[in-house]
Amino acid sequence: MNRIHYLKIVYFLKAFVISFLLFFNSLIFASDNSNKTHGNKNDTISREHSEDWPLKVEEEEYNAGKQIIEHIVDSYDWHIMDIGGHAVSIHLPVILWYNGRLSIFCSGKFEHGNVSYKGFKIVSEGPNKGKIVKILEEDFVHGDVIEEGANEDLPLDFSITKNVFSIFISMIIICWIFISIAKTYKKRKGKAPKGLQSLLEPIILFIRDDIAKLAIGEKKYEKFMPYLLTLFFFIFLNNLLGLVPFFPGGANVTGNIAVTGVLALFTLIITFFSGNKNYWTHIINTPGVPWWLKFPVPLMPIIELTGIITKPFVLMVRLFANITAGHIIVLGFVSLIFIFGNINIAMGYGVSIVSVLFAIFMGLLELLVALIQAYVFTLLSALYFGMATEENH
Repeated sequence: MNRIHYLKIVYFLKAFVISFLLFFNSLIFASDNSNKTHGNKNDTISREHSEDWPLKVEEEEYNAGKQIIEHIVDSYDWHIMDIGGHAVSIHLPVILWYNGRLSIFCSGKFEHGNVSYKGFKIVSEGPNKGKIVKILEEDFVHGDVIEEGANEDLPLDFSITKNVFSIFISMIIICWIFISIAKTYKKRKGKAPKGLQSLLEPIILFIRDDIAKLAIGEKKYEKFMPYLLTLFFFIFLNNLLGLVPFFPGGANVTGNIAVTGVLALFTLIITFFSGNKNYWTHIINTPGVPWWLKFPVPLMPIIELTGIITKPFVLMVRLFANITAGHIIVLGFVSLIFIFGNINIAMGYGVSIVSVLFAIFMGLLELLVALIQAYVFTLLSALYFGMATEENH
């Protein structure tokens, strides 16, 4: 009986902590939007005073779409919080290669995209929005403040962005976890698992027994296990970090199509190089198919080769779309507070109760999606490896 009460208390505390984090995430989003609005007003006042314009400050309407996109896209610095109207951020290194010259400096030099540095700037509008460009014509106002419309050219950008920095953090966490578990196995050989080892061992055994062995086969699954384990825990950990509202969480790594594309490309390359004679025979010269579907127009080979490309493409889009959609829905519910608040303050307070409750519900649902998407990506990768290594019966 005591054990049952203990488990109830543990589950209640877990639910409370998760709900608090999700609610805190909503508050951070709200605070960030409020500070940005006040910041825009202050910038307008300063500019108008400096040019002796009449002081006519119009309240800027809340743009939900713009705010949501700013929260899910990558950036050159990592915003932590606002204190007294000033943003507290981690300024990441900018690494650019242009015209045979390497430029390395801190992203703080751009002052959140308001000024240029060494002829480079962050574009705020147009097709290159959010990217760093080289200004070909020195066309400035007030020294460093950029006038829109200057001619631009894209340098090679190797900068450490928010998502890249988050990948480094997740990589360090994964290495630390599994190196410590490996040491524990060596020290406690033959003994029952303990601590972190007991938490992750069932997951590792599940990936081995219910994914790798079933999809690839007991004879060949072992060489794919390192990749499958890395894939699962990398996706799962970054999905969870994306739900945490404060540093080192908050980066939308698995909601970045470049990241999911690279993961899918790894699966494609491993499938290519693991394919045996039987696999390629079924693609180039499919058995049991009439000859007129292969010659003179190789219809079946074209379909099979197209299928090889579309499989990793589906992996890429599925993970990207599910994670991004979850973030957008949560931020959309929070944005309703400001949309109705602009109409009437009382409406804003009234809607806030419903919005926060729905945001918490969606956050809890995203916890489930984080696990499911890691599982699906790993399972389908294992299935592709199994098809590539299957022997002819």
